Amino acid sequence: MSNAKSGPNALRVSATDMALVQITRAGRIATVTFDRGNKANALSLDLMQELTQAARSFENDHETACVILRGRDDNFCLGFDLTDPASLALKDMPLSQRRVAFSLGSRLCKAWEDIAPLTICAIEGWCVGGGVALAAACDLRIASETTTFYVPEIARGLNMSWGSVPRITNLVGPAKSKRLIILAEKLTATDAVLWGLADRIAPSGSTLAAATNWAETAGQMPPVALRMCKRDINAYANALAGVASHSDYDDFTLMYGSDDSAEGIASFVEKRPPDFKGN
Repeated sequence: MSNAKSGPNALRVSATDMALVQITRAGRIATVTFDRGNKANALSLDLMQELTQAARSFENDHETACVILRGRDDNFCLGFDLTDPASLALKDMPLSQRRVAFSLGSRLCKAWEDIAPLTICAIEGWCVGGGVALAAACDLRIASETTTFYVPEIARGLNMSWGSVPRITNLVGPAKSKRLIILAEKLTATDAVLWGLADRIAPSGSTLAAATNWAETAGQMPPVALRMCKRDINAYANALAGVASHSDYDDFTLMYGSDDSAEGIASFVEKRPPDFKGN
């Protein structure tokens, strides 16, 4: 960041430290933008590491009131990149190495959940799978009129992980979580707000402006009280979250090597219905 200072703020990550993530600042509002340079804007391992680094850069920051997270102008994120060479290479690696790699998603979302300032996710276009998990780790979500939420992990022979199941259930309730995660129902922005997955709809192309409006309101609040109340709300809402999701990346590690996963991913790539055998 161009306005880095000495002292604790010197520990903030600057935009030049990362290739895929940019952090900009306007007063007490920080905006984190991730862009892989293609329309899918999927989460590769490299991008996930940078987004985790970006979230943790606010740990020693006592000035920021709000952090806005956004993807590209056409799509927020189409989920975990199943074609990422680094991810594909994990299949041939030892179990211990795969476990560590597949815990990255959980660490990414936990890092965003643990940011002390208010966090607002500005979502344009599609928000899929891991993108939904990342958005659910933020405090508030603003969707554009053209946004669609979609969780296809089960349809790919995988499980929804990254600690996202309890977070999503907190937002929409158990029955709607099953419709979203198990039945893979696609949600429009209107449905997402009705369900509680999103908090506001903005015209296409204006989610950042809407998020900035809320962020400016947060910036007028007493900073310590804001952070304390956020911590209290999260502590209550997430009291049992770790119990529900403590093994989800182990489950993902198991499922990623299954025949169902191989069939689910192959059918997705080949654009055909999957033929699961339950193996």
